[in-house]
Amino acid sequence: MRFLQSMRKPIAGLVIVAISAFSISWAPAHAAMVSTDKILKQNKQNLDRERLTMLLDRSEVRKQLEAWGVKSEEAKAWIESLTDREISEMVARIDQMPAGGSAIGILVGGALLVFFVLLVTDILGYTDVFQFVKGQ
Repeated sequence: MRFLQSMRKPIAGLVIVAISAFSISWAPAHAAMVSTDKILKQNKQNLDRERLTMLLDRSEVRKQLEAWGVKSEEAKAWIESLTDREISEMVARIDQMPAGGSAIGILVGGALLVFFVLLVTDILGYTDVFQFVKGQ
């Protein structure tokens, strides 16, 4: 019993030091609202980065890179080191290129082609699709 009474003060001091050390070293958590714009911007940046990485996985691109003396792994590492702004500029340039453009132009062109084919066949009398061709 005397042993426990003699160890009470050192144990209490050790507990006080341990609790103080743990409470000082842990920083308080900060919570805040995240805006939708910030999330969408982050998702777009991630998608752009994935798009460039997937582009490097294509066999034609890999062959061209090898012809230039660049390994696919080196190009992927280079893409990972780019900033978000550089990635978005690259994706914008790729979208402006004819082969990497969006499908909207192809869809509009296809719709116009179908319209003109039907118009010509209607004028020639093979079909009866448009009422304005007959002039009634």
